[in-house]
Order: sequence, then C-alpha cells, then structure tokens
Amino acid sequence: MMKPSYKDFDATELFCPKCKRAVPVRKRLLLVLSEGEKYDYSCVYCGTSVGDKLVKENNGSKILLR
Repeated sequence: MMKPSYKDFDATELFCPKCKRAVPVRKRLLLVLSEGEKYDYSCVYCGTSVGDKLVKENNGSKILLR
C-alpha cells in the first residue's frame, strides 16, 4: 500500500477579481469548527477575499463547550 506523498496544500497566489490578475495571498484563520479550521485567503494588495479552505482534523481531537 502506498502512502500519500503530501498532506496538505496552501495557496500562495490566487486570482483577485478586483485587481484582475493572480496575486500573492495572505492566509488567515477565520473559525475553529467541530469539523476543522476554516481559513480565508485575501489579496495582499487590496484585501479582497479570494478564497477559503477548510482543514479537517483527523487526530480525533474534540472541542469542549461549557
């Protein structure tokens, strides 16, 4: 059985509809959800949100609420 050669990807450039070109992006944690962490990618020039990503946790950790 083959092991996966990668675990996760992070975007470094995405298309910005405001700048009308591919631009470098900043990754920012938005939410910590029960199914994983949600990140937002924004343009470094104008700050427009250009994408998001949900990273699912597989280690079985749980969020405890009081």
